[in-house]
Amino acid sequence: MNYFAHGYRFLDDPYFLAGTAVPDWLSVVDRKVRVRPKDAEAHIAHDDVLLARVARGVAQHHADDAAFHSSAAFVDLSLRFTVEIRDLLGGDAGMRPSFLGHILVELLLDSTLIEDRPTSLDDYYRALGDVEGYIVEEAVNRMQARRTETLSFLISLFTRERFLCDYPDDIQLLRRLNQVMKRVGLERLPEQFRDLLPQARREVRARRDELLQGV
Repeated sequence: MNYFAHGYRFLDDPYFLAGTAVPDWLSVVDRKVRVRPKDAEAHIAHDDVLLARVARGVAQHHADDAAFHSSAAFVDLSLRFTVEIRDLLGGDAGMRPSFLGHILVELLLDSTLIEDRPTSLDDYYRALGDVEGYIVEEAVNRMQARRTETLSFLISLFTRERFLCDYPDDIQLLRRLNQVMKRVGLERLPEQFRDLLPQARREVRARRDELLQGV
């Protein structure tokens, strides 16, 4: 799952909401830092209320991902997209098709939920705007041994950049995907990648409820 799918149910609890994004934020800004389920669960009843809320959000993220990634709908769609992407990219034998097949399901599910709840995206960013990044960063540092000193900055950038707004538009989604490709060291996607997005969107929308079952 991606940011909005993890968080849209928790807009009334900003620090819990931030916790649902923490594992994905860390994968962007500080890949050596991991808050595992056991790290979060050890702090969900902490006397520090904000630490406990962040921890509960992290635990929710991991529980959601476990259900989502094991669902038949996710397995089927990610495999289908991987094959289609491999064919589109001329039989690319590297990791790019499987990586894209995985994340495309997640990003298009976010897009579907955003389209269904257009005002909720503003509420999502408004709630994150009420979060002090340094508090979330310190909560992460208290939950596990390796310190991060860059998470607070990323939270501010994430809230300001609002890139989730681009997901419903094929041109902008391709631009965001190429930013991801650059970040993970994979080759840039060609413009014709957009050709598969309309059908992929329809397939994810058709199986939205299956993808969210158990979440």
